[in-house]
Amino acid sequence: MREWLGKVRVSGFVVIMLGLVVLGTFVLVPTVGTYMDQRQQIQALRSAVELSQSEVADLQTQRDRWSDPAYIRTQARERLGYTFPGEVVYLIDNDLPASATPQEQDDVSQDVGQTHTDWMAQMVRSVTASGAAQVAVPTTPTIGVPDPAPTDAPPAG
Repeated sequence: MREWLGKVRVSGFVVIMLGLVVLGTFVLVPTVGTYMDQRQQIQALRSAVELSQSEVADLQTQRDRWSDPAYIRTQARERLGYTFPGEVVYLIDNDLPASATPQEQDDVSQDVGQTHTDWMAQMVRSVTASGAAQVAVPTTPTIGVPDPAPTDAPPAG
């Protein structure tokens, strides 16, 4: 190995060229990394712009819908319950389908049964479970327009 190294002659030109390659590598690596980061940022911004453009298009269609007097009348009737003078309003008390109505229940037994559970522990479990339960919020179908935010102020008049 020593004989082979002894035969290799390194000129000044080779040393300068190797130095320039190493220096170029140190200069270009951070620049390439910055370039790649900028390309990712550009792509993320383009997707954000596309999303914003689709939201703007949706809002424009909603605005166009609200400029139609028939649509406004329909929304006032459905959401606010407005009617024209002289119209008769019928309120339906039970509009559930037959499958959702409670079925006939069996008669209550006259026999008194004995339970084998600790009623106090059962009550505590029931109270804690009901306190931790999530409250179901009724959802009303909307036609692309959010409902106005509820206020805490009492109604005027």
